[in-house]
Amino acid sequence: MVFQPIDPTQSPRRRRFKAIPVRTLLPNLITLLALCAGLTAIRLAIEGKLELALGAIVFAAVLDAIDGRVARMLKGTSRFGAELDSLADFVNFGVTPALILYFWGLHELKSAGWIVALVFAICAALRLARFNVMIDDPNKPAWAGNFFTGIPAPAGALTVLLPIYLFFLGVPKGLVTIWLTLFYTLAIGLLMVSRLPVFSGKRVGKRVPPEMVLPVFVVVVLVFALLISYPWEVLSFGAIVFLLCLPLGWLSYRDYTRKDALAAEAVAAPPSATDTAGEPIPEAPGEQDRPGRLN
Repeated sequence: MVFQPIDPTQSPRRRRFKAIPVRTLLPNLITLLALCAGLTAIRLAIEGKLELALGAIVFAAVLDAIDGRVARMLKGTSRFGAELDSLADFVNFGVTPALILYFWGLHELKSAGWIVALVFAICAALRLARFNVMIDDPNKPAWAGNFFTGIPAPAGALTVLLPIYLFFLGVPKGLVTIWLTLFYTLAIGLLMVSRLPVFSGKRVGKRVPPEMVLPVFVVVVLVFALLISYPWEVLSFGAIVFLLCLPLGWLSYRDYTRKDALAAEAVAAPPSATDTAGEPIPEAPGEQDRPGRLN
């Protein structure tokens, strides 16, 4: 028979899926919470609540900094989590900062302001796509993990909002300030898709000496207390220091590449002839220097 008869007494066969461990779900839940914070920041910016919108972005950046570390600590990394993290980063640190800047002041420049906001969001998407492609590069040296290629999306988002931080500190928002914000936003977007080496900080803080545990706790509490009490001063100071440290990353990367080039030249150079004692073997004398040779 081509088709088997249906037996009404036979229960349908159920597919059994493998249970997913909780340690894999927790990092993804943190990423989703960061995505909710980024989307909420857009709503707050539309309603004119810029202070709360910036706070939501900072909160999303903090969650983005810990979700990957939590995943590696719990051994819950997955391809799904990596893709979800990239999509959340595009919304939180690409779309949301661009819209906040547009609602804050770039809309006064009409089409020019909207184009710059679009360029920044697109640069964030391109930067995240390049990161996903380059992360599995087998030819990358081990020390390359200390650097990002271009400004990372979270740092770019917190840095590009510097004009708003300064506005809350008392800098007047005039036409000149808006034009400076336009060029500044465009520059940060281009730095995100550039080849500029930037310190990643991924290998910092993996191990803490026992005598430094209490000082680390004190410093972390102090930073959060200052951020809550003086948010615009701390954010402005952090953005300016980050921009000033960009040349240091480039210099450090150049030193690494120079050392690799010297090591490659040393390996490629032929070894000099030496005797068993490690001394150079003297060259054989010429025909004219041999004893008994008549001139």
